[in-house]
Amino acid sequence: MTEHSIPDEGRQPRAARPAAPADPRGAQARAPKARDTPGAVALPAQAQARAGDSTASPSDEHSQSSGAFGQQPDPHRPRPDQGAGQGGQDIPDGVPPGAPGGEERRTGQPRPPGSGPAAMRRDGDRLRFVGAATRRIARGIDLDEIVMGLCRATVPTFSDAILVYLRDPLPVGEERPSGALILRLRRTDRLRSIEEGTEDPDTESGTLPALQVQTDLVTTAELCEVLPGGALAEVLRGVRPVFADAPAARAALPELLGEGRAVPSGQRTILAPLRGRRRVIGAAVFLRRPDRHAFEADDLLVAAQLATHSALGIDKAVLYGREAYIADELQRTMLPETLPRPTGVRLASRYLPAAETARVGGDWYDAIPLPGSRVALVVGDVMGHSMTSAAIMGQLRTTAQTLAGLDLPPQEVLHHLDEQAQRLGSDRMATCLYAVYDPVAHRITIANAGHPPPVLLHLGGRAEVLRVPPGAPIGVGGVDFEAVELDAPAGATLLLYTDGLVESRLRDVWTGIEQLRERLAATAQLTGPDHPPPLEALCDDVLDMLGPGDRDDDIALLAARFDGIAPSDVAYWYLEPEDATPSRARRLARSALERWGLEELNDSVELLVSEVVTNAVRYATRPVTLRLLRTDVLRCEVGDDVPQLPRLRQARATDEGGRGLYLVNKLARRWGATRLSTGKVVWFELNHG
Repeated sequence: MTEHSIPDEGRQPRAARPAAPADPRGAQARAPKARDTPGAVALPAQAQARAGDSTASPSDEHSQSSGAFGQQPDPHRPRPDQGAGQGGQDIPDGVPPGAPGGEERRTGQPRPPGSGPAAMRRDGDRLRFVGAATRRIARGIDLDEIVMGLCRATVPTFSDAILVYLRDPLPVGEERPSGALILRLRRTDRLRSIEEGTEDPDTESGTLPALQVQTDLVTTAELCEVLPGGALAEVLRGVRPVFADAPAARAALPELLGEGRAVPSGQRTILAPLRGRRRVIGAAVFLRRPDRHAFEADDLLVAAQLATHSALGIDKAVLYGREAYIADELQRTMLPETLPRPTGVRLASRYLPAAETARVGGDWYDAIPLPGSRVALVVGDVMGHSMTSAAIMGQLRTTAQTLAGLDLPPQEVLHHLDEQAQRLGSDRMATCLYAVYDPVAHRITIANAGHPPPVLLHLGGRAEVLRVPPGAPIGVGGVDFEAVELDAPAGATLLLYTDGLVESRLRDVWTGIEQLRERLAATAQLTGPDHPPPLEALCDDVLDMLGPGDRDDDIALLAARFDGIAPSDVAYWYLEPEDATPSRARRLARSALERWGLEELNDSVELLVSEVVTNAVRYATRPVTLRLLRTDVLRCEVGDDVPQLPRLRQARATDEGGRGLYLVNKLARRWGATRLSTGKVVWFELNHG
């Protein structure tokens, strides 16, 4: 029977066609025939290879079809006879459909060279590589991570070396750069054999070791100024990657790399501009060694994808870095730059921002000197992690400083902070702990607003969690705060902290507090029962208890070592507001200085005490207080019931008064005036040997 090609419309049913010879297993061997159907889907390469296999069984064919397309073939669909190509032409033996010399399955036209199964596999490999590389680049958060992701993804899979140049400085957001376009070598990666110089650097043949560029930016810092209208500027403006042998790249590469820097010849070098959202921000150079296959035309598309993803990632990283820098600076400027040095107490502090995923927080601490050599210790935490939290923190800290200056009791300070938080918004909540330490009385008064309790480390090494009423957070409203007064023995250390130190995803707050107490006790045992641990070292040791998963929140830490003031170093008197009071004050001050062996300060102290007491007596209606404190300096405090604070002014030559504070300002080491709820206190300090 003569075999002719039969159109789809007139194909015979399977039963009308002669059966093909049976294979040894009893199955009929059929070879699929290329059909001239425009809507047909080309089989995978593996299925095409089976087209000339006369021993393939129907079960194999069905399983292959089902695996490729996800459905079983139609048993009533006519099949072409084995061995016939399109139009009845036979397919040469050993040439699978779609291979060079074969025919395209859908059009019947001969395939061009390089478009067979091998080319399809290369295209698939390119797609898989681009997907993996872009995912690796996208994992980076900051600039260095993104550039490193680009380098590690391309070497050695795509190229043997890569050079990444970025604009210096990088523009941020909508910022319009001014001045010349400068490209700085940001990073270069290459194969280890090339880095170590194990290969012969044949510069004449254009091998890669001719590029003597180190990986460390600090030592290389290579710059390239892009000339307006030059070859490099034209390539960067064109955005699309080019080969080194392209006319535009022949002059652009020497301008970028520098004269005398040879690159691999031919299609073994790709120059890819890096363009962000608004402008070109750099360039990447991909290089392959001469002993490796050269780049193909499709590799330009791969380089373009890598450059686009990297440039957009760098744009976002620069924006993220700027925002994170602003947030960190905003928060740090709202914290005290330096801690004061009040009498009778030593202070140390630490602040740690949260992890990268939640950098900005609302934790703060403060130490505020108060009248009578007292000091207010404050630590707080605004709920949330945002720029708003940092801004609310700054407002609450400023409010706390203002309230502390009025010398209000701790519970009253928290009450006013609660009212301020409600004025800022209905959802502005924070926790706060406010304590006032009196070094003369060796007592501390504490009020709490939903904050973790402080820990007191005694001189003997015992650490205890102070029992302080927890209270409600600031911002709840309508809640009374309670204050407790506790002993503050000399040599003890009070530790105030935020919940980020003791609470994380791995432990609850009370477990963390107990671990903190045990850590303080263990640290105190190292220095012995009679010597408290150094304050700075103690803060560092406390922070060492944090593990890898304990940085979910920012941390504020304030430590206070109570030295106190001994009763023998304090002299205190009540003076009636009379005309003879200044002279009596001078006598009392002189006797105290003689008892302390500070006779060399008699003249200065008598003059300044006389001036300050005279001003107090002139306007006071109740007894005036005079107190002298001997510590590392001599401090004198004069209190009265008049709330108006004195102001330093320049007296005219004809004025009879107004020179008292001028003398105090000239002779005293420091001086100041503080308003109290019952009046004011004017104080000054003098150095002594």
